Amino acid sequence: MYSREASKKMRQEFWIAFGKSFPRKWILYQTKIKGLSFKFDFDTKKAIVCLDVEATDPQNELLWHRLLALRAILTRDHLKDAQYAKEYLLDSGKKISRVYVFLEDVSIHDKATWQKTMYFLYDRMDRFEGFFATYAELLEPGAD
Repeated sequence: MYSREASKKMRQEFWIAFGKSFPRKWILYQTKIKGLSFKFDFDTKKAIVCLDVEATDPQNELLWHRLLALRAILTRDHLKDAQYAKEYLLDSGKKISRVYVFLEDVSIHDKATWQKTMYFLYDRMDRFEGFFATYAELLEPGAD
């Protein structure tokens, strides 16, 4: 069991090591589509790479339906194991829509799983961004 401070330090070490091992500027929040962002997460049970639809206005309902329309392409050509969740509950209690992939049986507190996790995070985000680069125009407002 790690103290809060020790856990925070491990998280910082991991993300610094990840950035040094895989130096790259990721899209993350810079999708240029309101309410749509990419995220990495790594906790004591799993690592996750996701594309979140965060706002609740009708425009983002349309955005979610556009992502659903591209599901076959994403799972065939980019991320075979992509999961779609119309209602995904964050730890904060906020509901969002999320497309994601995850890696289980890894822990940010277990340095022996870090390398495997770093490769997973890099590879899956790279694939996600490749999909996004190709199909972003279809997701933008007014793309009808």
